[in-house]
Amino acid sequence: MIANMTSPLHVDRILGDRPFAETGDPALVVADRERGMLAIAGRHRYGFISGAPVGVYGIGDQSCRALVRSHYPVHGMAFHPSQDLLAIGAGRYDGGYFFEGELLLLNLETGEVVSAFEERLGRQVLELEWLSGTELRLTMAPPDDWGDEQAHHEGHTATVTRRDWYLLAPRSLTHQELAGPRGPAPRRETNRTARRLVEELAPEWTPRHDVRTVEQLADGRCLAALDGVRLESWLPSGEREWAVADEEGGREIVVAADEQSAWVSVAASRDAGGYRTPRTLARISLVDGSELDRVVPSRPVSLLRSADGRPVLMPRGTNGVRSSLPVRRGRRIYFQEAEGPGRPGRQAPGKQWLAAAGLPEGGTGRPEEPVRRDAQRLFPFSWIPGETHFGGPAVETADGTLVHAGTVYDGRGLQPGGSFVVRRSLTDGAPRWVFRTDRQATALDTDPDTVYIAYDDGEIVALALADGSVSWRQYLTVGEVPAIPTALTITQPGRLLIGTSDGRILLCSTEH
Repeated sequence: MIANMTSPLHVDRILGDRPFAETGDPALVVADRERGMLAIAGRHRYGFISGAPVGVYGIGDQSCRALVRSHYPVHGMAFHPSQDLLAIGAGRYDGGYFFEGELLLLNLETGEVVSAFEERLGRQVLELEWLSGTELRLTMAPPDDWGDEQAHHEGHTATVTRRDWYLLAPRSLTHQELAGPRGPAPRRETNRTARRLVEELAPEWTPRHDVRTVEQLADGRCLAALDGVRLESWLPSGEREWAVADEEGGREIVVAADEQSAWVSVAASRDAGGYRTPRTLARISLVDGSELDRVVPSRPVSLLRSADGRPVLMPRGTNGVRSSLPVRRGRRIYFQEAEGPGRPGRQAPGKQWLAAAGLPEGGTGRPEEPVRRDAQRLFPFSWIPGETHFGGPAVETADGTLVHAGTVYDGRGLQPGGSFVVRRSLTDGAPRWVFRTDRQATALDTDPDTVYIAYDDGEIVALALADGSVSWRQYLTVGEVPAIPTALTITQPGRLLIGTSDGRILLCSTEH
């Protein structure tokens, strides 16, 4: 039974807010001065939250009127000359054969979006222009580059006609309508111009990206690690106290017991050969952001806070047999182990197990590189015979159970109901309850009563820890505009700290 479905989650304060925050790092800017509107497409991002956000803003008040996300980098946008529509052209080369893409029509009044191309892969749209109220001209890359060396420098131009573009049906533009003459179509780099225009419109604008971890101190200060920032501190007044810039950015945070310093893992950079180097661990003063100590592991690791509050390192990634499972407040270090072929997270492995190893001995407060140790197999990772499960964010509860998110392997990708959160006994793996949904979890935390899960489509779900029933579920919005949660921490019962894909930090409260 759903106890409360009427906006139980409230955003009480926003840290890291700025004009045009929703679009992140701008890649393309288009203005319609007669309407007083501005469309900004953000840079397409891969990995944590993929896609390119497109925001429509008032030129005067700079408020966000609409927001849509393209699956591909955006190369062209144009406001319809008379109807309240924005055409968005996007696409990319898939790296091996096809030029994929989409044409989106955003209704500026309703916020509804129509994806226009009939074919599944679509076409990479390079430019677009309204010739009149009924005609839209598109320049598109060729469908593929098979035996075609000039496909990366040329394109096809076609004019599509509709009497009323409000009535455009989804996936109704056919291959025949997109046929047109071929000619030069150079690929243009738009990011620098877009950033300059945004900085001119809003000098206080700063680029901010995915928030990876958020923590709150006893004195009310908030800490965040995010792309491009190793660690930053925000005062209770809402001002940023200090920030440590970093080209790659911070990932995990473990605050010392005296709250005078914190260990932060720094994202792995790529060497000259394109290979990722092991993460660096830095101990940062929480007084002024200075670096107090550093650990450079010989191999990739993740940083975790154990149940006793110590910073703990665990091997990161997979070696084809064992992959790490980052568990908050764990009494042990947990792994997924696989029998037989396959690599967890990439293709279906053989039978999988949840395995655990003891925490390192000692209490110096300095994270030590994990030594090679055998992990004890506890039970099959999947509690359903025949299913292969991949792990996600996890927490060990105070009573010694494991609450973890994950997905069910399917060669076609994530299927409806293929994402789950489960609470399991750590003695035999038996599930006490299972909650299923269609989207992948980005973050998870628990208090003695409630499990809070953030999803990559913007939904926050609260489950009763006792039985997994839904207490409430709500899509995250900031000023009525959708936001994507990328980090979530419970600071006290009914209080959440949420980081977003656009670099904002939200102090939230919940109704019970």
